[in-house]
Amino acid sequence: MNIAISSDHGGNTLRKEIGTLLEELGHQVTDFGPQTKDSVDYPDYAKPVCEGVAAGEFDSGILVCGTGIGMSIAANKYKGIRCALVHDVFSAKMTKCHNNSNILAMGERVIGAGLAREIVTTWLANEFEGGRHETRINKIAQIESTN
Repeated sequence: MNIAISSDHGGNTLRKEIGTLLEELGHQVTDFGPQTKDSVDYPDYAKPVCEGVAAGEFDSGILVCGTGIGMSIAANKYKGIRCALVHDVFSAKMTKCHNNSNILAMGERVIGAGLAREIVTTWLANEFEGGRHETRINKIAQIESTN
């Protein structure tokens, strides 16, 4: 898979850990995150991931900030993005299977690298189930098209 990742300053360390994991798993990774620890604005760093995923340039994206909250809010403002803030393995599975999330958000100050690796691996290993869930995803798309 071709996966875009990014973070703000609060997610730098975890973003790099996730990038390493993705490469170990054989994925192509494009990293849009800051290269310093200087304070940056998370919407600026969510933007290239969200625009790339929405345009089909990337199969999926992963965003990290201190809590994951800011990144997930910013990401969900983009048409076609279904970003889920996840801090446990069960939610990682369900957001892919039921919500067809195309971007995963996590918080470096909330979870450690070991759990983040499990979350990412689980999220990537699962697939959207479709069926009744497809109807719900279509309703979300309808909301997007009217706002």
